[in-house]
Amino acid sequence: MRKFSVYIFTLVCCLATAMPVGAQLNLKKLGNAVAKTAQAVTLTDAQMAAYVKESVDWMDKNNPVLPEDNPYTVRLRKLTEGITDADGIPLNFKVYHVIDINAFACPDGSVRVFSSLMDIMDDDELMGIIGHEIGHVLKHHSKKAFRTALLTDALKDGVSSTGGVAAALSDSQLGDLGASLVNSKFSQSQEKEADDCGYDFLVKNGRNPWGMVMAFEKLSQLEQKSGAKMSYIQKMFSSHPETKDRIKRMSQRATKDGYQRPEVKAAE
Repeated sequence: MRKFSVYIFTLVCCLATAMPVGAQLNLKKLGNAVAKTAQAVTLTDAQMAAYVKESVDWMDKNNPVLPEDNPYTVRLRKLTEGITDADGIPLNFKVYHVIDINAFACPDGSVRVFSSLMDIMDDDELMGIIGHEIGHVLKHHSKKAFRTALLTDALKDGVSSTGGVAAALSDSQLGDLGASLVNSKFSQSQEKEADDCGYDFLVKNGRNPWGMVMAFEKLSQLEQKSGAKMSYIQKMFSSHPETKDRIKRMSQRATKDGYQRPEVKAAE
């Protein structure tokens, strides 16, 4: 299998031995230069949407997207059957065959799930992660993070206002923006908002919200067993006390709403 370079979200060695051999996420290496302050520029929603699409297309082109008849994709299609939009935002789902444990959702509704995450999550847990990531989109956290990355990294010199035409991006800049889509880190308050919004999204679509709690618990347990910091955990959980509070809060909500916690099943 083709080997891909990875600069973020590297799977810890003790977990890599348990995962099927696969490619690593291909992202352009971010420079070490000190970030420049974004200039005051005008960026329309249409321009933002175009940049998001271009970045997602770059990611899909430069990473191994599994075909429709692959078991991973078949499983994801079955899990997300009937889920076509999130408050009017059209959703599209794909699987990256990479050894990094991750998933992310983009402002345009593109949801990308990594095969190694699917390896360790059962169906309820995987839907919990997907719901949480879509929660960030619905609360516009992903859009704000992308805009910041666009103005401070890819477009350091600003967007040309001449004729209202957005600046063209190089391959390297698209790689940097791809990294921002995957590596967006949110505040504790934003994570709580995504928890609640993702919970509502799962319930609205007939899924058991306990899956989100169970996924959080599993990720925390994996980190404790490995003794190392996993990138996806670091992205989602800024501190251990806060993580415990989030798990407790969502557990109480699911219990109060009368949902039965599913039995733990082996990942498919």
